[in-house]
Amino acid sequence: MVLKYGLAVTVLACAAICPADETDWRAQTKAAVDRGLVFLAATQQADGGWEDRGRSDPAITSLVAKCFIQSPDYGPGHPVSKRAIRFILRNVQSDGGIYVPDRGLNNYYTSVAVMALSATRQAEHHTVIQSAQAFLKKGQWDEAESIDKTNSWYGGAGYGSHKRPDLSNTQMMLEALKQSGLSRDDPAYQKALVFISRSQMLAEHNDQKFARGASDGGFIYTPANDGESKAGVESIGGKKVLRSYGSMTYAGFKSMLYAGLSRDDRRVRAAFDWFRQHYTLDANPNMPAARSQEGLYYYYHTFARALDTWGDETIADAAGSPHLWRRELCEKLCKRQRSDGSWVNDSDRWFEGNPHLVSAYAILAIQTAAR
Repeated sequence: MVLKYGLAVTVLACAAICPADETDWRAQTKAAVDRGLVFLAATQQADGGWEDRGRSDPAITSLVAKCFIQSPDYGPGHPVSKRAIRFILRNVQSDGGIYVPDRGLNNYYTSVAVMALSATRQAEHHTVIQSAQAFLKKGQWDEAESIDKTNSWYGGAGYGSHKRPDLSNTQMMLEALKQSGLSRDDPAYQKALVFISRSQMLAEHNDQKFARGASDGGFIYTPANDGESKAGVESIGGKKVLRSYGSMTYAGFKSMLYAGLSRDDRRVRAAFDWFRQHYTLDANPNMPAARSQEGLYYYYHTFARALDTWGDETIADAAGSPHLWRRELCEKLCKRQRSDGSWVNDSDRWFEGNPHLVSAYAILAIQTAAR
């Protein structure tokens, strides 16, 4: 029956916070993932997909499928995974993309499908993945659309069908390209870096008017069309400026690393300092208080991917207190799990009222953090 869904610290400091019960929290985390996968297996549709608004959705299916594919208790050969993969492949289009033509989400759908297929590590999907890589790169705004580097759209990707680019879709594209093995030398990364740098509130590396005087190092949703932040604006020094926020800052940070920026690059350090100033797992950082839970599970997933890429096991907050981010994230997600094994966000924005999507975000975040 399908359910409805209405920076570094010293060795001594690290030793002081390292728990004696390392095995216990990892066991609790595995148990939470196991319960989540049982919930998701029970809610798989007959066609192999997972539902969004009454029909199986290839993007949600790809995210959920990756949870099973990466699980040592399931893997790509398990019947749940195989049914999901068959559903994903039924959405391969003649242009190489993997999407539903009437939904206008071609880049997003293809990106998450590539991640799922790449996770199988099965040679039989190689041709489909290569074609999808080419599709994603073709959808990036660049000279092919008569857009040069002076244009705020340059290097970015939108949902598809030549929609306005944004950092969320751009980071999803880069994540897919990286996970599918595209060489870091590919021009797509450097083109994207132009767009990513313009998404950062850091005037010395951002030539956009909205970033003049900006220095906090956080990221907004898009620099296109004079800039937009899903967190709105805030007043700094009596001036209204676009408000940076957590999910996009972690997305921008990891994307800069994927594009080859060093740990000492000013843009990278500024973003990392932003993390320290806004470290929390109770909210999507720096979102307005009334909206602080919006996009929370997307944030958790991006937080895990970004800090795993960074590589340090601890992060010190603004007060200098070190945090074992892997454990803290897993414990937070275990506490938020519902009795039926699912996760859901009561602040239902960006489809986070869908327990299939949100459970996938949670499990993928745990799989990254608890490795």
